Amino acid sequence: MKKTIVNLLFGLITAAVATSAEKPNIVLVITDDQGYGDLACHGNPHVKTPNIDKLSSESVNLEDFHVFPTCSPTRAALMTGHWANRTGVWHTINGRSLIRKNEVTLATMLHNAGYETGIFGKWHLGDAYPFRPEDKGFSHTFSHGAGGVGQTPDAWNNDYFTGHYRNNGELTKVDGFCTDVFFDQGRQWIKQCVEEKKPFFAYIASNAPHLPLLAPQKYLDLYKDQPGDLAAFYGMITNIDDNIGETRKFLKELGVENNTIFIYMTDNGSAHGSEAYNAGMQGKKDSEYDGGHRVPFMIYYPDAEMTSKREVETLTHVVDIAPTLLELCDVEKDPSVEFDGVSIVPLLEGDTKDWKDRFVISDSQRVVDPIKWKKSSVMVQDWRLINGKELYYLPDDPAQKNDLASKHPEKVELLRSYYDSWWDDLEPGYAVTAEFIIGNEKSEVVTLNGHDWISQKLPPWNQSHIRGLKKFISEDFDGYWAVEVETPGKYNLAFFRWDPQANAAITASLPAQPDRPGVDKPYCAYPGQALDIKEVVLEVDGKEIGRQAVTDKDVSVSIDTDLAQGKQKISAYFILADGKQVGVPYCTFTLQK
Repeated sequence: MKKTIVNLLFGLITAAVATSAEKPNIVLVITDDQGYGDLACHGNPHVKTPNIDKLSSESVNLEDFHVFPTCSPTRAALMTGHWANRTGVWHTINGRSLIRKNEVTLATMLHNAGYETGIFGKWHLGDAYPFRPEDKGFSHTFSHGAGGVGQTPDAWNNDYFTGHYRNNGELTKVDGFCTDVFFDQGRQWIKQCVEEKKPFFAYIASNAPHLPLLAPQKYLDLYKDQPGDLAAFYGMITNIDDNIGETRKFLKELGVENNTIFIYMTDNGSAHGSEAYNAGMQGKKDSEYDGGHRVPFMIYYPDAEMTSKREVETLTHVVDIAPTLLELCDVEKDPSVEFDGVSIVPLLEGDTKDWKDRFVISDSQRVVDPIKWKKSSVMVQDWRLINGKELYYLPDDPAQKNDLASKHPEKVELLRSYYDSWWDDLEPGYAVTAEFIIGNEKSEVVTLNGHDWISQKLPPWNQSHIRGLKKFISEDFDGYWAVEVETPGKYNLAFFRWDPQANAAITASLPAQPDRPGVDKPYCAYPGQALDIKEVVLEVDGKEIGRQAVTDKDVSVSIDTDLAQGKQKISAYFILADGKQVGVPYCTFTLQK
């Protein structure tokens, strides 16, 4: 009898494992600042991308696929299936790149369905609780901070060739070019998932070819005939291409190629290559024209017979990817979620007979509070309404040069009407600020930084700004962090001029770190300026609640204060000897027990 029960239990466990293992795996590669035209298979005569070209020849290619014109909004929409503005993410800095805590991500839904979920590289939707990738459904995290290696929330002195990365919450030093590191870490993790017979979602998000333009010398040497910036930009892309080739080969060697959905896409239009080649489009990163948001999308999935080149000309959008992947993986969406996008599985399978034209929108706000019609493109298949005024018919005018608004006022009115409805739906949410949560056991010490100051001014979003903080000195600092205190009590707030990892005095200067191959300097390769700081001031909701003197020996200074439960605006700034002010670049919050 005991043997029978044991056998029965074993059978049930085996069946469960088999069912789990039969679910398709996902590898989603997304690159940063690479446009549609930055590929040889799209006609670029300069760049070398043989592996992506091969992938294109074996994949379903979405030829009219659109994202948002900058990185964080695209990533928010990709992860949620929602318009980026609905998620609270319409900028890349100033506290407007933080994905709202109520958003349920693709990673969460897959993880709840039994998937292992791993991120490797760029997240850029928040670096403190509750916005981190581990708070948003990823069971394994290996990432840099903010929007790129060496930006303000990233590990101190990181550059593209050596750095400390957040490995499941702990900083781990890894040498090697960042793109190689992220793909290698992804492959190691995939191998572990395969060995454990667990379905996986590997989100490999390179920060390349985002500036600073740096690449291993052998990739720069491939483009000696190109201007320096293009040589580095294209070198970074060819390095990505090599990693894509290695990863596809690795999946085949592991025996999981057929059951793996492999996707390659990018996050916005080209940042550097559009003047050399832009596939006939107008615009680049941050543009409302197609060059700013039409990007490559390739999907290869042998088990679904997606193994030969087929071009889908139907208009699609990044908000469609989450619902599409859930359908391909036979995973139910969270019941609380209503997608803005739709599943495009019929298009991927070649079934377009019942597909109806629809409206989609991409816009680039890059302000603290969204502005109606700002840098917007309302799209319906062949038509584009730009900024609510200009109308273009793309089959005759792919470069969007011939404004037809005066000739087709009825089309303008139709597209404006859709935008008005879209705006009215989203506008109430613009007043909802995403707050960092203080006093939660999931993050006992919360570190905030200048990247996320809410301010009408540009914040110090990368470490060259921290090193050159003089340019951020003003008569009256206006920035603050939006926080929600979950546990009321006495908190220690520690204020730093330099990242706590630097262990440097507030008033001290710091040496520049070494240059690296490429045309730009790493953010850490600038000298750190000494500042004659005399005091730090802490304000809560506009009211001063404490100040502390700063000496030349202080690495940090602290103020203990009671914080009530609820939402608050925390502002902290240094006062210099001349009376001017500069925001505190780094602050830690610790609940006193």
